[in-house]
Amino acid sequence: MLGLGLAGVAAAALAGCATESVPVRRLRFATGPQGGPYHAFGRALAEAVARSGHRLDVVPVATSASVDNLRRLDGGSVELALAMADAAQDALLGRAEFSHPVPLRALARVYVNYTHLVVPAHGPVRSVDALARRPVATGAAASGVHVIAGRLLQAAGLTGDRAVRERQLGLAESVAALRAGTVDALLWSGGVPTPALSALARTLPLRFLPLDGFVSALRERYGSVYTAVTLPAGAYGLREPVGTIGVGNYLTARADVPEPAVRELLHVVFDRWRDLLRDVTAGARLEPRFAISTGRVPLHPGAVAYYRSVYG
Repeated sequence: MLGLGLAGVAAAALAGCATESVPVRRLRFATGPQGGPYHAFGRALAEAVARSGHRLDVVPVATSASVDNLRRLDGGSVELALAMADAAQDALLGRAEFSHPVPLRALARVYVNYTHLVVPAHGPVRSVDALARRPVATGAAASGVHVIAGRLLQAAGLTGDRAVRERQLGLAESVAALRAGTVDALLWSGGVPTPALSALARTLPLRFLPLDGFVSALRERYGSVYTAVTLPAGAYGLREPVGTIGVGNYLTARADVPEPAVRELLHVVFDRWRDLLRDVTAGARLEPRFAISTGRVPLHPGAVAYYRSVYG
């Protein structure tokens, strides 16, 4: 019995040594601007991975968000990236902001962005059409917000001599500009509620313009990445729901990230999804049946293996 016990201890020790000898896989993660929801998700994921015991090290990298993230993924300066579904599809197909196809792979659709078109409640703008020739904050350059803003404005016929005067500003700068009156509207795509907009609504009465009437035109031209969703009553002090445009957010990776690393990462994502989404979008859930819905962007083989092993 003693011999068997000693043998068991030795085997456990050897197993522990083997685990310690496995090198830590470093994964640089392109997120978004400091203080924004993508960067908050990246920080939360890095912290969750560090506490998980997995031999992974996730390093968040602050960026301009979706388009910038996918370019970095293609260039090899990061292994992971968050991106809005429309930008990810463009990258895969090598169109719009991308000069060639980017061989990205999806790990999960992590949550849905809601498109916000916000104007002062007591201002002159009461419809999308009324934005013609007015200054509008349309998101930072190389961001997913800027992509959907351009497509929305085109679908609304705000082009040519009716084009808005675009101001390429990030969320914090957009909020400051709307408060100061240097823009008449801001466009944003994010979770509900977005804390920066909730804070603005407490000091400046806001109107959220309905956008669901443009979903069909966007889907006809760009595919199913766009869906009809609703800003719920109560959010931002809204008395009634407001229809708008939804766009998924994908956690993506380079195709050459090893399968075991992807499986381990997804274990953490699904174990700690509440922590990951807490500061990003209230009330959202991460469920496998939605997580695997990544449109034309194929799942990474490691993601396929994870979903099959856990959910059959």
